[in-house]
Amino acid sequence: MKIEKETRVGDLATKYPLATRVLHRHGIDFCCGGGTSLEEACQKRELDLQMVLNEISETAGEKDGPQQRWDQSPLEDLIDHILVTYHAPLREELPRLEAMARKVNAVHGDRAPDVLPELASVFSDLRNELEQHMLKEEQILFPLIRRGDGFMASGPVQVMEHEHESAGQALQRLRELTNGYIVPDGACNTWRALWHGLAALEESLHQHIHLENNILFPRALKLGAA
Repeated sequence: MKIEKETRVGDLATKYPLATRVLHRHGIDFCCGGGTSLEEACQKRELDLQMVLNEISETAGEKDGPQQRWDQSPLEDLIDHILVTYHAPLREELPRLEAMARKVNAVHGDRAPDVLPELASVFSDLRNELEQHMLKEEQILFPLIRRGDGFMASGPVQVMEHEHESAGQALQRLRELTNGYIVPDGACNTWRALWHGLAALEESLHQHIHLENNILFPRALKLGAA
């Protein structure tokens, strides 16, 4: 695959998994915005296209162990990967982060009244949405795909993609509220841990949503139409 300005960022992330490091570093949405061309994404972020192309080319050529090409793997293996790598850790991480958000808001809310109360509320809503979302995937959509009933997955996929958009908007608001996860001066250890945890959650969810939106769902629907 030749990397050009017209290349869709979702395709780029699929063909060159290491390139997601560059995309994430520059805040380029390769999950929900995977259909956008690299040129359009750079314009939106006011980035120099050639600089990003050079960074991606360099990163794509790095050797960091074998990179799994999920677009070439069995769908069942991809589903198992999503469940183990993303769903299971999320069920542990979401309650932990919410507890920290509530604690930091309760103790330090007066220091950042325009940030901490809203952050705790946005995260609580995101947690509830993600937990319900994962259940629907595990109980409805993933079993359909495993059975090869892709022709029945169109409706559930549309719902999941809509919920991914909603989660993406929540992540964007959390990034805005935290000033890009820059830890404030004088922040306590719990506050610091919360900011670092939210940043890690954002990166993980971007990868998670990318695998579903740009690889799993299109492949399942394509098989269903065959």
